[in-house]
Amino acid sequence: MSSMPLLSIVTFLPLVGAAFIFLARGPEEIVARNARSVALWTTTITFLVSLLIWLNFDNSTATFQFVEKGEWIGAGINYHMGVDGISMLFVILTTFLMPFCILASWEAIEHRVKEYMIAFLVMETLMVGVFCALDLVLFYLLFEAGLIPMFLIIGIWGGKRRIYASFKFFLYTLLGSVLLLLALLYMYFTAGTTDIPSLMKTGLFSAQAQTWLWLAFFASFAVKMPMWPVHTWLPDAHVEAPTAGSVILAAVLLKMGGYGFLRFSLPMFPIASEYFAPFVFALSVIAIVYASIVALVQEDMKKLIAYSSVAHMGFVTMGIFALNTQGIEGAIFQMLSHGIISGALFLCVGVVYDRLHTREIARYGGLANNMPKYAVIFMLFTMANVGLPGTGGFVGELLTLVGAFQANTWVALIATSGVIFAAAYALYLYRRVVFGELTKADLKAMTDLSPREIAIFAPLVIMTLWMGIYPAPFFDVMAASVKHLLDQHQTAMAAAKAMATAAR
Repeated sequence: MSSMPLLSIVTFLPLVGAAFIFLARGPEEIVARNARSVALWTTTITFLVSLLIWLNFDNSTATFQFVEKGEWIGAGINYHMGVDGISMLFVILTTFLMPFCILASWEAIEHRVKEYMIAFLVMETLMVGVFCALDLVLFYLLFEAGLIPMFLIIGIWGGKRRIYASFKFFLYTLLGSVLLLLALLYMYFTAGTTDIPSLMKTGLFSAQAQTWLWLAFFASFAVKMPMWPVHTWLPDAHVEAPTAGSVILAAVLLKMGGYGFLRFSLPMFPIASEYFAPFVFALSVIAIVYASIVALVQEDMKKLIAYSSVAHMGFVTMGIFALNTQGIEGAIFQMLSHGIISGALFLCVGVVYDRLHTREIARYGGLANNMPKYAVIFMLFTMANVGLPGTGGFVGELLTLVGAFQANTWVALIATSGVIFAAAYALYLYRRVVFGELTKADLKAMTDLSPREIAIFAPLVIMTLWMGIYPAPFFDVMAASVKHLLDQHQTAMAAAKAMATAAR
């Protein structure tokens, strides 16, 4: 397997499918039908290839695997791909969810189907490429290019305020990335390379340089996650995006910020990461408490789940900058489980929106009477979002809180209140939508889940329960890489303290 360019295949296979769809000609209905089929087959095969990579992944080492390297631009800037125990899991998450996004769009998207499917396949290539890239320039280009298809998906197939939401999304994320580009140029001219494994070696940048570089990277990744107070683009983007757009935005695109902290901020700028940890803790607990309270008063289902995502990403950043094994492993697992659970919740909203064409919570009520299957599925993912033991949502939150407790007791105590707030807003939403009397005529006419919708939810249910009951396979993959990351960090901090002592 090591001789095959599996990472290039899994990255660029969606582009092949997009090319087939682009070349399709004929009556609009036939082209649309073929576009759906090609997109579904392409994303399914891409997932199977990524599964093959996972099955052949060596959990015992922290080194990058399935490495591909070749000349690209020159001057030390190469086409360099590889995965370790951290990026491997995000590749799997991305490829696993894409077929469900296509299925969720099967009937919901009725116009410009061809262009819609092309946009999703191009976005899959860019997202997978971000997690596989081992060259800083390659990472930056893929990281930024991912804005374009999502901008189009929101702007063309979104709701009434789609233009406003798409431009707000684009400008927020682009502004943060300008500073990332400046930091990239500084790193290249200082270290003489853009090779990520080389830049991950400690001691390349002074403590002062690390401070400014960390802030530049933070500006980009904080907006991407998004962290409070640069989160305001997210609720608008979620509300206006089509269902599948919301799924991939919450499940994958937000995770690029957390992945960036793990791949760049911690290993490349260890002194600055330790220095700014209290600052990140403060923003994290504010995000957890503030976003949860704001979620409580929302009247739009998507907006409520969007604020829930901001709160959950607060747990992630808190865990990462706890700078211990439990915190970082918990943060990675939280990102994975949140990707599945939040994606499923947006799909649950999409089910009722496709039938009634409104996301206003007050318009619903009593759906348990005529949609019992939907009520059960919605309940499972609501409970998982709260962090019910036995679901994937519990494991990540628990570990991030354990890690935070070791780093700062007060941070952990305040963050724990977020679990209580989560139960409040999630159960409030569920009660208003599912329970009560079924009195409205249009609600009585709504049908329960179709076979296609059950096929979408069944694997997500299995994954949510698997991650909650038996999470060991996921921790086995990330363990060596997390240990290596922390060993590097501790070595760098010990060297910095030794230098400070010698200077005195």
